[in-house]
Amino acid sequence: MSLLSEPLIQRMLIVGLLVGMAAPVMGTYLVQRRMALLGDGIGHVALAGVAAGWLAGSLFDLAQQDALAIPGAVIFAIIGAVVIERMRSRGTAADIVMAILFYGGIAGGVLLIGFAGGSNANLLGYLFGSISTVTWGDVWMSAGLAALILLVGLGLRAALFTVTHDQEFARSTGLPVDALNMVVAVLAAVTITVAMRVVGVLLVSALMIVPVAIAQLLTRSFARTMHLAMGLGAVLTITGIWITVFHDIQPGSLIVVLGVVVYVLVAAATSLTKMVRSR
Repeated sequence: MSLLSEPLIQRMLIVGLLVGMAAPVMGTYLVQRRMALLGDGIGHVALAGVAAGWLAGSLFDLAQQDALAIPGAVIFAIIGAVVIERMRSRGTAADIVMAILFYGGIAGGVLLIGFAGGSNANLLGYLFGSISTVTWGDVWMSAGLAALILLVGLGLRAALFTVTHDQEFARSTGLPVDALNMVVAVLAAVTITVAMRVVGVLLVSALMIVPVAIAQLLTRSFARTMHLAMGLGAVLTITGIWITVFHDIQPGSLIVVLGVVVYVLVAAATSLTKMVRSR
């Protein structure tokens, strides 16, 4: 328990709790829209934003060259989300758009980090997560972005669910469907940039989707699924981070593996229960 007084541990746990609760909120909407892999496309665009932030820091000769990395990731991720949503609304296949952004983001990130005088090693922390390097400034930024996600994701849940579930019905009731679709896309981008420091770009979708997948096995209500997913996300991130305090394991990978293991166990248990009841 004395470890809880350490500032590093406090920062890790606070950010982990915030991300664990916020990520499944938007993940619930993405699963409902059958766009579970949206996080991958936006995440790789965010990686290009990280590299662009490094380049800006180099051009402005900042003391910390990566000071603008997260703001750059936020801007690029939002732009990518807006592009995906606009193209999807116009009938363009979403998977094609996301594939283009996926590869373009990776390639753009590698090129820009080279122009900034860095190396691909500088991107590894953002690819796989680097929660042990978060500062109190990162904590406050994460808190602000997580609060925005929770406020909008929960506050507009009824309207967002209606648009996500049946857009034609939503239009007939007078809801601003296009605007609400854009809200979901932008908040997904914000969620990805928040979670990027915990699990990294390559695993960010897992933190958004796996808790929701587990919750869907246990509940049928949309609201209950979201609430349970938030709790599961928080427990998984805190557990994963706490284990890595005592063992030299990469936190992001451990969090995702724990989530997958829980999903397999719950799926097996529910299947077994259905078999027993059917007999």
